[in-house]
Amino acid sequence: MELAYYSDYAVRLVNSEDPARGKDSLTSVEAVRDLFGGSQEAARRATDADVTRFRSVRARLRSVFEAADQGDESTAVNLLNALLLEFPVSPQISGHDVRDDDGRPLWHMHLADHPSNATAGYAAIAAMGLAFHLTEYGVDRLGLCEASPCRNAYLDTSTNRSRRYCSDRCATRANVAAYRARKRLEADRSASTGRTADTAQRSTANSER
Repeated sequence: MELAYYSDYAVRLVNSEDPARGKDSLTSVEAVRDLFGGSQEAARRATDADVTRFRSVRARLRSVFEAADQGDESTAVNLLNALLLEFPVSPQISGHDVRDDDGRPLWHMHLADHPSNATAGYAAIAAMGLAFHLTEYGVDRLGLCEASPCRNAYLDTSTNRSRRYCSDRCATRANVAAYRARKRLEADRSASTGRTADTAQRSTANSER
C-alpha cells in the first residue's frame, strides 16, 4: 500500500461533516468504524468515546485544508506538524502476502496504526498520509470545494492543478449556476438597453414637438 493512499483517511474524516448545511454523519461508533474502510481490525477497537475524539481531530484536519485553501502554507504546515507530533506513526515494510510473477513479495511501506485507541490510530495515518501528499505535490493540492454551499475537502491530483470541486456533481452544479447567472445578467443588460432606447426615443419625440 503506497503512502499516498493514507491521505484519503483525512479527506473521509473531514467530509463526514457538512458545516454549511449543519449536517454531521459522525454520530455513532458505527460511523467511526465505517471511516476505516477495509481496515476491520483497527475499526473493531472503536468505542463510543471515539466519536467525540474523532470530531476533535476532524476539526483540526479541516483547519489544515482551510489554511491551504487560503494560500497560507505556513499555517497549514504548522497545523499538520502539530498533529504529527501528537499522533506519531510506526512505518513498516509490508508485503501482505502479495507476490509478483517470480513469487517474491511486493514490498511497500505500510503505516502501522497506533495501538492505544481507534482515534490515535486513525489520526496518525491520516496526518501522515496528508503530510506525504503535501510534501510530494504541494500545499496548493489541498483544497475545499468551490461549489457553494459545499465545502468538502479534496486532494488535487490533476496534471495541471486545475481541480476546484470535490466531485463531478458539484462541478456540474457550479457550472449550471454560473450559466444561469450569465443568462440573467444578459437579460438584465438587454432589458436595460431596451429601456434606454425607449427613453431616448421619447426624448427625441418631445424635442420635435
